[in-house]
Order: sequence, then structure tokens, then C-alpha cells
Amino acid sequence: MRSISLLIIIAALFVNSNSYSAKKWGATGHRVVGAIADQYTTNKTKRHLKKILNHQSLAFVSTFGDEIKSDKRFKEFSIWHYVNMPLDVKYEDSKKNPEGDLVSGIAQCKRIIKDENSSDEDKAFYLKMLIHLIGDLHQPLHIGREEDKGGNDIKVKWNFRESNLHKVWDSQMIETYGMSYSELAENASYIPKNEVKALQRGSVIDWVNDTQHLTRVIYDSMEKDENLRYEYSYKYLDIARTQMQIAGIRLAKELNDLF
Repeated sequence: MRSISLLIIIAALFVNSNSYSAKKWGATGHRVVGAIADQYTTNKTKRHLKKILNHQSLAFVSTFGDEIKSDKRFKEFSIWHYVNMPLDVKYEDSKKNPEGDLVSGIAQCKRIIKDENSSDEDKAFYLKMLIHLIGDLHQPLHIGREEDKGGNDIKVKWNFRESNLHKVWDSQMIETYGMSYSELAENASYIPKNEVKALQRGSVIDWVNDTQHLTRVIYDSMEKDENLRYEYSYKYLDIARTQMQIAGIRLAKELNDLF
């Protein structure tokens, strides 16, 4: 699984190489993940999702995890959106935040969804969180360094405007491209069934470690205070698109397993 996953990521690189405050992928990116996941969920899963989510789509609820950040009642969930770990350490060998992180948050969501004693309200809440967090897992700067808050403290310019590396990858590069989430989802690359199955193998921890390979690339992709423009998008936008597609495929796997 990991070798094929990395091959897809590396292919995207070569094709184009001729605590967090920003929103992962932005609303557009999260909705791409939800829309792609919907293509890979079974009919049985779709029936369960409609019931729990009151017929709202995966794309529609995918931004829920960021929307609740403005409500102080949900402050405890802020640490679920990321993992802090050095670039030369795998998740299983890293020092864990005792209060939780992206991996433990995903595990908690799945426990509550699977618990027959959970209320319908709780199942809906944690299902929306799970959908969001699987997307977060595949944004490389959510598997970032603690000292710069996953690139939030790395100041750059985006088309001459003040920004930071995290924000560029969250939303600015995608939004500048000018496609809606549905257009991006519809134009995702074709992946054969055997490679889809390969991408879906492994654990959440395996997926974190896979994403971290790209985190290293992105940290080396610019200089501090550099003005990032068209050339940067030309080199790296396909990596973001590939990651959103992989996130959608893996989200579908998690949902199919739950239901």
C-alpha cells in the first residue's frame, strides 16, 4: 500500500517540477474530499449517512470541524486538527500530546459512531468531525513542526500579499486556481481499482507517516519571506489535488468500515 501511495505522490511531484489557526484546505478543499469520498462509498453506507446526517452531503458537512472553532464550547476539539512531530520522526516514535491529537481524535470519533449507546446527536457530531479530520490528515502542514505551528509562523507572500506557508497550502493556492469544489472533484485523476484498494490499506498512523513525506518537501519548497506566485502553483498544485483525492478515497474506506 505504502509503496503505491508514495508512487502516486511522487508522480504528482515530477509532473509539475519540470497549535493551528488556519483552516485545512479551506472550505473548497474539504468539500473536494467529501465529494470524492461520495464516489467510493457503498449504497449501504450512503443509506446510513443520509439517516445520520439528515440527508446532508459529505461535501456540505465536511467544513463542520472548522465552523465550530468560533464557538468556545468546542475549544477542546482544536487539538484534533493536527499532529506536531519532528520531520525525522515517525508518529509511533514521536512524543504525544497528552491532551490528544489528530490520530486520537479520529479514533475517538470512530468509537462514538460505532457505540450502539451513542445518541443520534452524538453520532452526527462525531461523524461530521471524522469527515473533517480525515481531510486534515492529508494536508501536509497539519503533520508539521511544533516550533512553527505547521508553517503558520513561516511568513511568505502570496502574489505580493502578506501570508504564511500554512495559509498558502490551506486555501490560497487552491482558490487562486479558480475551480469550484465540484469541478475539482469531477476532474480528479483516474485511479484504477487495484490502486484505490492499495491506497485504502493500512492504518491512520500509516497515512500520517505517508503524508509526512510531503511535509518535508513543502518545508523545503520556499524561502522565508519569498513571494510565491504562478511558478509555485505550477510546481505544487497537483500535490494538493492528489492529496485531496487520496483523502476522499480513504475517507470512503473509513465510512464503509463503520457502516
